[in-house]
Amino acid sequence: MKLTRTLALLLLALAVYYSFKSLMPAYKGNVTVDTGSFSTENALKHVKQLSLQPHAVGFPAHTNALAYVIGELKKMGLQTITQEGYTAGDWGNLSKATNVLARIEGSEQGKALLLMSHYDSNPHSSFGASDAASGVATVLEGLRAFLEENKKPKNDIIVLITDAEELGLNGADLFVNKHPWAKDVGLVLNFEARGSGGPSYMLIETNRGNGKLIKEFTKANPKYPVANSLAYSIYKMLPNDTDLTVFREDGDIDGFNFAFIDDHYDYHTALDNYDRLDRNSLVHQGSYLMPLLNHFSSADLNDLKSLDDYIYFNVPFFRLVSYPFEWIWPMFALAMLLFSGLLVLGFKKKKLDVKSILIGFLPLLLVLVLNGLFGYFSWPSLKWWYPDYKDMLHGFTYNGHTYILCMVFLALGVCFWIYNRFKNISTPNLLVAPIFIWLLICGLVSVYLKGASFFIVPLFGLLAAFMVYINQEKPNALLLLFLALPGIFIYAPFIKMFPVGLGLKMMAAATIFTTLLYFIAIPVFRQIKAPIRLTIFAFFLFALFGISAHLDSGFSKENPKPSSLLYVYDADNNTAKWATYDNRTIAWNGQFFGEKKKPVSNEDSNIISSKYSTGFTYVAETEPKPIAGPRIDVVHDSIVGTERIISLCITPQRDVNRLEVFTNPIAITKATVNNIELSEYYLEHRRYGKLITHYVSDNDFTEIELHIAKDDTLELTFFEASNDLLTNRQFSVPERPKNSIPMPFVLNDAILVTKTLKFE
Repeated sequence: MKLTRTLALLLLALAVYYSFKSLMPAYKGNVTVDTGSFSTENALKHVKQLSLQPHAVGFPAHTNALAYVIGELKKMGLQTITQEGYTAGDWGNLSKATNVLARIEGSEQGKALLLMSHYDSNPHSSFGASDAASGVATVLEGLRAFLEENKKPKNDIIVLITDAEELGLNGADLFVNKHPWAKDVGLVLNFEARGSGGPSYMLIETNRGNGKLIKEFTKANPKYPVANSLAYSIYKMLPNDTDLTVFREDGDIDGFNFAFIDDHYDYHTALDNYDRLDRNSLVHQGSYLMPLLNHFSSADLNDLKSLDDYIYFNVPFFRLVSYPFEWIWPMFALAMLLFSGLLVLGFKKKKLDVKSILIGFLPLLLVLVLNGLFGYFSWPSLKWWYPDYKDMLHGFTYNGHTYILCMVFLALGVCFWIYNRFKNISTPNLLVAPIFIWLLICGLVSVYLKGASFFIVPLFGLLAAFMVYINQEKPNALLLLFLALPGIFIYAPFIKMFPVGLGLKMMAAATIFTTLLYFIAIPVFRQIKAPIRLTIFAFFLFALFGISAHLDSGFSKENPKPSSLLYVYDADNNTAKWATYDNRTIAWNGQFFGEKKKPVSNEDSNIISSKYSTGFTYVAETEPKPIAGPRIDVVHDSIVGTERIISLCITPQRDVNRLEVFTNPIAITKATVNNIELSEYYLEHRRYGKLITHYVSDNDFTEIELHIAKDDTLELTFFEASNDLLTNRQFSVPERPKNSIPMPFVLNDAILVTKTLKFE
């Protein structure tokens, strides 16, 4: 019996490990594959060539990446075309995008399958290996393998490698709204990345129900699906759209996103390079594309719209499990009915009593509250103890996975310790509270977050374990483990997913999920005769991982600290200052601030746009240098009726990468930039007065036409930036040390010229 209990405990730990291990395939280097199969080695060659240099729109290497994609498609015998044009998207980010397209004709008339990724990298330092050279490589290699089979598809296959995704989904906007092929598209497969590793998550984009999409995805039968309806519900809440979003919103075209999100600290940084790309993640992308390409190239893409929504989730051995929303309440009612029946049976057999049941709620509430608080305050505490963490804008540190393990074992230690205090309460009485809380959670998500309604599935295992305990004095530990397996396989990955996907600020999700999973496994843990050993072991691992995280809390060449430096020249007043976003400067940029360093004033705190509205932290006055500001010509200024129409042309007088224009808080009824009209919705919801951000290619000019009320006063502020601070001969800024990288998500390593123009 003791051996059985020990074996059950070991198998439980193994099941947790397997719940993560089974999510994705393993990379096996230098393995020869059939020419008609996806070769990760071939895909890696594409990644390497596409990520030799940062290649954002307007950067020199951008044209190299464009030429490489065109060349590789031509090698396959495909006729390629490019689509070029200005767009501003929905975010007021203007750029000239150059898309690459190719088309394989199918044998039948019908909607086309579109394969998509983007070839531009994020400005200004990212090499774009994961985001999204890995996606381009997946499409190129998958397409090569498909063509090797010499099978003519039933549906046309369109290849779209977009541009300017990083700036505002501009390439996708250009295709969906201006290319004639867009109307032919029935389904999109889009390959992306929001980190440099981990499993690739499948996320659906649709304006209607997902029922038919899930059915067809299941028929395609990819071997390692990582998908659940909760993840998409959360995805829709995040400020992270992809090119596929444009297809859904502007073209009502459905599709699947495939994106890996782990190692988020590499995202949009100089660390997004070939060497740091997780090979397993690339293998995973290929394992999605090939079966889906084979299936959807022959499936009926005219009939994918659906009014029905499906709950879906992945489970080892069963791959993707799904069922219609209509089952949500019947399944909940069945769980309630079983729970009620088991309560009656328990009281009838005198295995339950009211007092013990009520006492059983005490440890449950204590562990939920304590572990919730520990998780909630962990990230603020870490930033207080390690102030440099504030400069990691991702919200996920290099040792973030160790912190997750640390907090998981703290939560487990708390659970073991507190529940051990209540060991005199019989297991059936103790299980009532966890079942009740899980029923409450399932009821709430059934109303407010239907995508998470699959939480009910493992609850049936807990109810079965409850029944076993009511009917047996000494249940078999292996049977109880078997009943806990659905909960382990479904819930365990969420412990890691939330803090990885949303940052360590979501550590409370990890500790709460750990606690809820502990509730599922209580029937197994109650078999252990010396639970104090588990308590000690859990706290020991908490301390061990805590020490390990502390030892890895510093920065190094492998894990460099983000840093920032800008030279800001006010052309109106001929004054200049150094600026940084760093909460704690390093020696490299700190030398430019010295005794003149001062916290920013309100007017400097957020003068230019950034992903997370990050503002300057410190500035220091310095000597102005003769930096050429933009030439601003007023082309037209007239009053027509109640409107004043002003036209401007802004021309760079030096090599620049970006121009931003802000206005004072007045209503703008119409705005056109380089012949692209900004939407009424955008003009009404502008943040911080931003009018437009132009990511400049070939030092192009910016033409602006504004319509305002004739009696309003318009004040325009121009921010013209070049990312050449470290190479400009007018400055002597040394090379950044190896243990530091440019801070992402903000304008960095830049010479910024500001200028204002007022129309009264």
